Amino acid sequence: MPNSPTPTHCPYCALQCGMNLTPAPDGTVEVGERADFPVNRGALCGKGRTAPAVLSSRVRLTSPLVRTGGTLVPATWDEALDRIAGGLARTRSEHGPDACGVFGGGGLTNEKAYTLGKFARIVLGTSQIDYNGRFCMSSAAAGGIKAFGLDRGLPFPLEDIPKSGCVILVGSNPAETMPPALRFFTELKENGGTLIVIDPRRTRTAEQADLHLMPRPGTDLALALGLLHLVVAQGRVDEEYVRERTVGWEDARAAAMAHWPEYVERITGVPVPQLRETVRLFCEPESAMVLTARGPEQQSKGTDTVSAWINLCLATGRAGRPYSGYGCLTGQGNGQGGREHGQKADQLPGYRKLDDPAARAHVAEVWGVDPDTLPGPGRSAYELLDALGTDIRSLLLMGSNPVVSAPRAAHIEERIKSIDFLAVCDVVLSETAALADVVLPVTQWAEETGTTTNLEGRVLLRRKAISPPDGIRSDLEVLHELADRLGVEKGFPTDPEEVFEELRRASAGGPADYSGITYRRLAEENGVFWPCPSEDTTAGPGATENSAAQLRPTADTTAQPHPTGNTAAEPGPTENTTAQPHPTADTTAEPGPTENTTAQPHPTADTTAQPRPTGNTTAQPRPTGDTAAHPGTPRLFLDRFAHPDGRARFVPVSHRAVAEEPDAEYPVLLTTGRVVAQYQSGAQTRRVDELNAAAPGPFVELHPRLAERLGAAEGDPVAVVSRRGRAVAPARITLGIRPDTVFMPFHWYGEGRANTLTNPALDPTSRMPEFKACAVRVEAVERQDAG
Repeated sequence: MPNSPTPTHCPYCALQCGMNLTPAPDGTVEVGERADFPVNRGALCGKGRTAPAVLSSRVRLTSPLVRTGGTLVPATWDEALDRIAGGLARTRSEHGPDACGVFGGGGLTNEKAYTLGKFARIVLGTSQIDYNGRFCMSSAAAGGIKAFGLDRGLPFPLEDIPKSGCVILVGSNPAETMPPALRFFTELKENGGTLIVIDPRRTRTAEQADLHLMPRPGTDLALALGLLHLVVAQGRVDEEYVRERTVGWEDARAAAMAHWPEYVERITGVPVPQLRETVRLFCEPESAMVLTARGPEQQSKGTDTVSAWINLCLATGRAGRPYSGYGCLTGQGNGQGGREHGQKADQLPGYRKLDDPAARAHVAEVWGVDPDTLPGPGRSAYELLDALGTDIRSLLLMGSNPVVSAPRAAHIEERIKSIDFLAVCDVVLSETAALADVVLPVTQWAEETGTTTNLEGRVLLRRKAISPPDGIRSDLEVLHELADRLGVEKGFPTDPEEVFEELRRASAGGPADYSGITYRRLAEENGVFWPCPSEDTTAGPGATENSAAQLRPTADTTAQPHPTGNTAAEPGPTENTTAQPHPTADTTAEPGPTENTTAQPHPTADTTAQPRPTGNTTAQPRPTGDTAAHPGTPRLFLDRFAHPDGRARFVPVSHRAVAEEPDAEYPVLLTTGRVVAQYQSGAQTRRVDELNAAAPGPFVELHPRLAERLGAAEGDPVAVVSRRGRAVAPARITLGIRPDTVFMPFHWYGEGRANTLTNPALDPTSRMPEFKACAVRVEAVERQDAG
């Protein structure tokens, strides 16, 4: 009898595309379309289609490993767990609890992220926990909290994008980072809307834009301020909206007026006519959006840059209105949920602040501990990694590969090598795991059940489709066993639904309130948007000013029409400094080497009747017998923002240069990013033959003028040198990049490791490193010297 398919979600990016998994007779797993999930409607990119390849024992870890005589050798689970517990206990005894570090990942499920934070604070008693999501969305999160009082990447579903009149994509390349999401922008254009892309490279996404601005890397802040200056000068400010729904306009206005168009052109390289055209296209429609991604966010002024783009939305009356507003395109699979429930240095579950006494009291009650025993905020991700071997002597790492993904990576690799003890839980032997004293093989996405929260704030249920191989355990089992060995026998269940039930209680009344969400609802409703309080939760213990109770939608939720369309998007680079619009094109006709998006038809959307979207969507059925349940909140801020007075905040900001400007020795700017066939540090995707065939290694993208000065031809090895190191990769020569800029993808280790070069200069608020701009020089390399 054939196996029935299991509906679940892709393990990779923040779209969390729906898919069906079916075990095949030969022991492999087949991926099938899941057309009922609105984010991707069955479409999958090459990474999603090939995801089961990493389930193979040929590429994954199948046994615990312990370091013996300098070599990692197979061991029993008891031996490995005892070794980890002993190493952590010894460090804590000899150097204190804060000498133990914990480093998580944005790919961990909500249950794992929640339990990891609880483990760090209760079992180890350490404040030193953070996660790689700090390198993803922290600047957008900080900017959103300042302006709106709440951080949720997108305050509206992706399906609203095609209904907008104009979308500005800042530093986003969904054609390569989230291919199934590109259809939303295609539908936007088909509906008569305008797509503006801002990126120093002419990416596949930029090729579809009506207008492409190509600023110098690191100048997005000045660009946003220049646009706001023009909004004021042209009398396009929505004065009534500003008066009734915001505070702080005068100071923000004064800051923007110091950035006149010609000054901004000198800083950014974007011609004044393009600035004026951008303002016209953005302001003329009734609705418009700004969506940012890593380009403007991964800067040492990323939070201010996000604030500047939000200010533009507020001044023009966009935020908190239908088919309008500011949103951030989250990158990692659970980048949203991963920062909500406690693995971030300054946070407790429910997006509560660790230094808030009421929040500490609420969570401590759920955990059954004294609030005074909870440690305070710790170091941010880069600062934690930089402290290894000095203040931090042992590290437990889950689901991350900082040897490839951290800035100034060669330095971080040395810091990791210097510590007394390193334990890694992973599915493959990553470059970081290869340095560990103990490596534990853990279950993968298809072998376990758990929840994730996608870039829309939609909480989803990943379902177990197959059993893991013998000798593999889950991260929850690992934390349970370690807690037991370290003297905490209760409070660390291994069943993910039991963990989620506790997470619901811990989040109740907090900004990210999941208390009204259950596994049953997630299965029946295809996901639920937070905040979703339970009906008996108003402002429970530890509730903050941003509590979900204040954001319950007040719009009529009975039977109002719901915008049709698809769902998702991500960031990327761009070019074309002319102000001429590009011809519209069906973006699915240009699939990447491993995409599978061409066969998906674009649904037509009726643009004649645009109903006001309700705070609650009626498209998803409520579970039977649960009619009193809160329906969730697909659209935030339609009636009020999350600050106590219900108003959004303008944040006055001014342009400042990148932390490392080019000079005579390092005259070029390096920016980094992703390619369609690889994902993040490549630990998983580099083990998939089809993906490696499409993207076999790193490269240096450079303009023909720079290549001519170097005497470099296509494919010749070139060296990129920064103050932190040197990387060598083949030249890829293109007119689609600024002459003063080079680009490298960051998925590889070895001599082509892009993050050897990047600058760890940190944003003062978000503690985001400046991945997207650093000064380098480029040198020709003789082929025999290239490695």
